[in-house]
Amino acid sequence: MHVNWSGLAIVFGVSMGAVLAMVALFSLGIGGMSMRMTAREREASTRPGTVTATIGFAACAAVVAFGVWVIIRG
Repeated sequence: MHVNWSGLAIVFGVSMGAVLAMVALFSLGIGGMSMRMTAREREASTRPGTVTATIGFAACAAVVAFGVWVIIRG
């Protein structure tokens, strides 16, 4: 049995990159929600927090939808 180590390393690298991107995007969404709640408590504009949270969570949803599309098309 032969193991293609370079192919395995590529899959590992791409997987780690995708995981780190998802964590960063989700953290962006959580940070936006936190900004929104803080602004609401201070009776300030909640728009920056809402926009940040929406962008972060929408990007997460887009990555998940792309992954499902790849699996179904596969």
